[in-house]
Amino acid sequence: MFYWLTAFSDGGDFFNLFRYITFRAGAAFATSLIFGFIFGLPLINLLRRKQGKGQPIRDDGPASHFAKAGTPTMGGLLILSALLFSTLLWARLDNPYVWIVLLVTLAFGLIGFADDYAKVTKQNTKGVSGRIRMLLGLLIAGLAAYAASSFHPEGLTNQLALPFFKDALINLGILFVPFGMIVIVGAANAVNLTDGLDGLAIMPVMIAAGTLGAIAYVVGNFNFTEYLGVYYVPGTGELLVFCAALFGGGLGFLWYNAPPAAVFMGDTGSLALGGALGAIAVCTKHEIVLAIVGGLFVVEAMSVIIQVLYFKKTGKRVFLMAPIHHHFEKKGWAEPQIVIRFWIISLILAMIGLATLKVR
Repeated sequence: MFYWLTAFSDGGDFFNLFRYITFRAGAAFATSLIFGFIFGLPLINLLRRKQGKGQPIRDDGPASHFAKAGTPTMGGLLILSALLFSTLLWARLDNPYVWIVLLVTLAFGLIGFADDYAKVTKQNTKGVSGRIRMLLGLLIAGLAAYAASSFHPEGLTNQLALPFFKDALINLGILFVPFGMIVIVGAANAVNLTDGLDGLAIMPVMIAAGTLGAIAYVVGNFNFTEYLGVYYVPGTGELLVFCAALFGGGLGFLWYNAPPAAVFMGDTGSLALGGALGAIAVCTKHEIVLAIVGGLFVVEAMSVIIQVLYFKKTGKRVFLMAPIHHHFEKKGWAEPQIVIRFWIISLILAMIGLATLKVR
């Protein structure tokens, strides 16, 4: 919204600042962070009053989790509100990629909200049917992938870019949309599975968003793409504003989600933020890099898949409990120890993901 103030600029005054993506990204971060600090506590108090018993705790989970009974959920509303408000203020609203990512985020947030609402009102951990959530997610992701491909430059439409290789493309043709669906839905559910300990999911999401924001800025700048040998996708640089807003909103939420959490993110936040990461990767043609940057989420999701498949085949378990962060809890690791070590792993993977821009 504020970008339109550049209409009053003569090229050398204060209003000219609004032309710069980096300035607006910084402002978006600050706006979202302040929003989280201002409205965080009132929202938590509201959720606590409305939910009563809070998020139900799994009976088969680690014993330490029963102490968390009564903690409200749907804290993702704080992140999404800050993200939406800040993005609408500071991003260019004539940019299609901003709208694609924003609408995916909000749509997955609605799915998560419905699931959280069902869990809280029925006081069980089942929520909305997994099949319904999956079908809705695939529909949203399919529309987003199709929209992104229609705005990609002609030479990149329906192409899969390979990291570490210069000028390496795979033409997926009509399979690009199904591939994009898998990326977006997979990211959403992987983040959702990771969200099981206080602060565990939000920091890796912020790290991944910061990394993808930097990639989006580079990919959307012709001079950078020429120097680094990556593909130029005009307009994607504006996604840095969205990512900065997500980072600020995430920090505001983490203030209240740090152990012991005053509020849980819930599916409202985890599905939305995971969907956002997937949508950014599809828009910037960095789908494979997302698997590197978000490697922690991949491992969490794979631990569940391996556990289920192996148990169905043998009746035995590979892990003491899945997702894998619960395995380490069962082995006696303290919750903060798991969380901080997983954060460190996420940061290392983010550095590797950024290195793909140069190593070609």
